[in-house]
Amino acid sequence: MDMKLEVVVISVSDVDRAKAFYEKLGFRLDIDHVANENFRVIQFTPPNSEASIIFGKGVTSAQPGSIDQLVLAVDDADAARNDLIARGVDVSEVFHYAGGPFNNAVKNSRVGGRDPQDRSYFSFASFQDLDGNGWLLQEIKERLPGREWKR
Repeated sequence: MDMKLEVVVISVSDVDRAKAFYEKLGFRLDIDHVANENFRVIQFTPPNSEASIIFGKGVTSAQPGSIDQLVLAVDDADAARNDLIARGVDVSEVFHYAGGPFNNAVKNSRVGGRDPQDRSYFSFASFQDLDGNGWLLQEIKERLPGREWKR
């Protein structure tokens, strides 16, 4: 059976402000549907992604900014970072984790600069939307064996 992650729901405090932010990122607007004054749903898809994000009014009870790390896989962390900066987004310097990818269990886990061994999955940059929802750019130049679905 096929199962694909289709949508991640995030919470924002101002729907129009969030819509403008994600448009600025270059995400594709898929849906902007208003049912009534209590319900509006917006769906965006990152460039070339099969998964999307949804936010709006009456969509979730989560607190705005409550998402810690949404991950965008990119071929080149530096190029993706530069593209976002050119779009007016505040993006961190490229970094790697001291204890390996996503290891926030160690103190001062983020170390400035690319992964010293320049491995796929190990170099990152981060940014937040206007509500503080966190995003990571994760550089994946080549997928590890077994990380591709066979049909």
